[in-house]
Amino acid sequence: MPLGKGLSSLIPQIRPRKIIHKENGQETGGRIWHIPLSEIAPNPEQPRRNFSHQELEDLVVSIKKHGILQPITVTEKADGGYELISGERRLRASQVAGLATIPAIVRSATQQEKLELALIENIQRQDLNPIEEAFAYQRLIDAFNLTQQEVAEQVGKDRSTVTNMLRLLSLPEVVKKALIDAQISTGKARALLSLKDEKELLRVFNGMIGQQMTVRDVEKTVADYGQKSRKGSVRRDPNVLAQEKMLEERLGTRVQITKTGEKGRIIIDYYSANELKRILEELA
Repeated sequence: MPLGKGLSSLIPQIRPRKIIHKENGQETGGRIWHIPLSEIAPNPEQPRRNFSHQELEDLVVSIKKHGILQPITVTEKADGGYELISGERRLRASQVAGLATIPAIVRSATQQEKLELALIENIQRQDLNPIEEAFAYQRLIDAFNLTQQEVAEQVGKDRSTVTNMLRLLSLPEVVKKALIDAQISTGKARALLSLKDEKELLRVFNGMIGQQMTVRDVEKTVADYGQKSRKGSVRRDPNVLAQEKMLEERLGTRVQITKTGEKGRIIIDYYSANELKRILEELA
């Protein structure tokens, strides 16, 4: 069921099993049920993996004082109980706060819709770090055979945004960790991707950590470093570099163009069978 038809189309008319009481949900457009926390299982498709301890503690304090102001979203499990779709931070904080029940909207959802809804909520709240967001996009592509364009349409993003986020997954692990820990920004990480050699990339990365550098500073450092590393060789044609960048933006992976006279080669990296299939579809 496409999300483009409206999230309201996912709200089922069902009779929940073991609940305490219900109330109208005028702001959400559905029924709000107060469900025992013990009956709610976590969402296996939850894209968020890192939760700030301080933010969680702040939410616990708020819940103890004001209660849950926005209901979570769950779906009924075939074997009984409920499974969380979105609102994991609220669920965790409610458990810490010692609540017995939590307000929830019950709706039907496929595995794909569970991931999409959890992803959309986290993106809208800016709760995901760049690597979590990129992994979630890749999960949609791999598990449900979606194209980058289809992912972009489902989550309300530009295709180029999805492509550039996916490129972050090709970074070395230490750089990805720095993104997760907010030591570097997405813009700086994307600038590092211009370096084709991993050793060069790591040298530039290690040199920029702890420095007050803007994205433009990193881009200039990357360009300068690339020229120094090629000292003694023929400087690469800026037109070819621009063409490489254009293809990388289009295909969402590393591309290298080598040119000799009027002839040359284009090398396109891929990291899985599904990614190869996606790239071939892009080129078709």
